[in-house]
Formats: sequence, structure tokens, C-alpha cells
Amino acid sequence: MKFSIGGSLKLAFRPWVEGLENIPERGPAILASNHLSFSDSFFLPAVLDRKVTFIAKAEYFTAPGVKGKLTAAFFKGVGQLPVDRSGARGAGEAAIKAGIQVVESGGLFGIYPEGTRSPDGRLYRGKPGGLARVALATGAPVIPVAMIDTEKIQPPGQVMPKLMRPGIRIGKPLDFSRYQGMDGDRFILRSVTDEVMYEIMKLSGQEYVDIYATAAKRQLADEVKAKAEAAKRAQKQAQAAGDEDGRAQSQERAGDEDGTERSGA
Repeated sequence: MKFSIGGSLKLAFRPWVEGLENIPERGPAILASNHLSFSDSFFLPAVLDRKVTFIAKAEYFTAPGVKGKLTAAFFKGVGQLPVDRSGARGAGEAAIKAGIQVVESGGLFGIYPEGTRSPDGRLYRGKPGGLARVALATGAPVIPVAMIDTEKIQPPGQVMPKLMRPGIRIGKPLDFSRYQGMDGDRFILRSVTDEVMYEIMKLSGQEYVDIYATAAKRQLADEVKAKAEAAKRAQKQAQAAGDEDGRAQSQERAGDEDGTERSGA
């Protein structure tokens, strides 16, 4: 199924690729990519000869009915691995364990260090948990990847995707084996993550923002909420002013009518 989906994507969108020679023909590696679109997890595997395993929430694989079965088959077909988000620490620990298992079995593990999709096309600070911990626990090379223009194919709110050519740049492998076993040192985790993000920035050409994407999304949501509340207040004030003008005009008309009646008497 991976090949049928990948072939269809390549035929329809014709993604361009640079740096395919940096993907090892065999053996474990971690592909660390920026994250612009839901489709990133489909385009990257589509251009590679090897299977890439990303993680996905377990609910995608357990939904009931025909639609649920089709969804589960699709995600399995493109190399998505179900992760149970329950438990004290949720998806974080489960994702790390899943990644270590994939790498130790000799596979390619795909991960988005930003932790979520970019809300505005910029590159955000990488989270030091998943990527660095899997790399330091396994000693596997980290290959930086830049997805280009995938967010333009299907922007939020757009139902039908736009047929255009996205791009993928694959950088040279980064070796962090000198830190292997030091995954409990938060300064080392931060350093490894920042080095990877710097390489992704060079490949993608994105503007870098030194905050987490989740924080940026909260800020944007707060701004949208503040603007909506401000517009609502302005509407109420305009309505109140209109009502006041209406009452004043009514009083003025009433005064005119009363004066006319008195002069006629």
C-alpha cells in the first residue's frame, strides 16, 4: 500500500527532492523534519525507497466502522505507528519508546522536533525531549530534512488540495554518538536539538523563532480572541450610540409636535 500511495502522490504532485544520497540504503537513522502540513508525513515517505515510520495517535487506528478501518489501513500503509497517549506522561514517553524500538530494529524513524505544525510557516524552537533522547539512547545518526511549500497545498480551511510541486531537502547526517547514554542531561538534550534545528533552518530558509510552536499558537489564539472581543465591544458601543441618537431624535420630534399643537391652540 505504501508504494501505491507514494506513487499516486508523486504522479499528482511531482515533488522535487535534493539530497537523497544522504539517506542510508540500510541501517538505522532518524529523520528530523520541519513541520508545515499534515501532508508532510506522506510526501517524505513517498520519495524514499525505504520505509519511514512516524508516530500517530492511537485513535486513528481504533475508530469503529468502515471509515475507521479505511483510516487505519491508510495510516498503516504510509508507515504511521500508533501511540497510546494515555498514562501519566501521555504521548511523550510513548513516542520516545516507539522511536527507540524503530531505530534499534534498524529502521528509519521520522520525527518533528517542533512538536506540532508551524502556525505561520516559520521555524520554531525544537523540543528537547523526543528527538534528542532517541538519538542519544540509540547512537543513530540524525538526518535533517526540510519540507518546502507543503503548507501551500492545503491551507487550513481549504477542502481541496492545490496541485503544486512541494520540495524536500535532505541534509547530511549528524553524528551525536559522542553523547550516547547522556540522555538524562538536559543541557546536552538542548544542545543536540538546537544543532539539528539550525541545520533544518539552513535547508528550509525559514525564519527562525526562538519560542515553541505551541506557545505561538496560544498567542495567535489569544490575539484572535482579543480582536473578536474588541470588535464585539465596538459593535455594542456603536449600537448603544445609535440607540442614544434614536432616543434624542424621538425626543426632538416629540418637542416639535408639542410646540405645533400649542401654537395651533
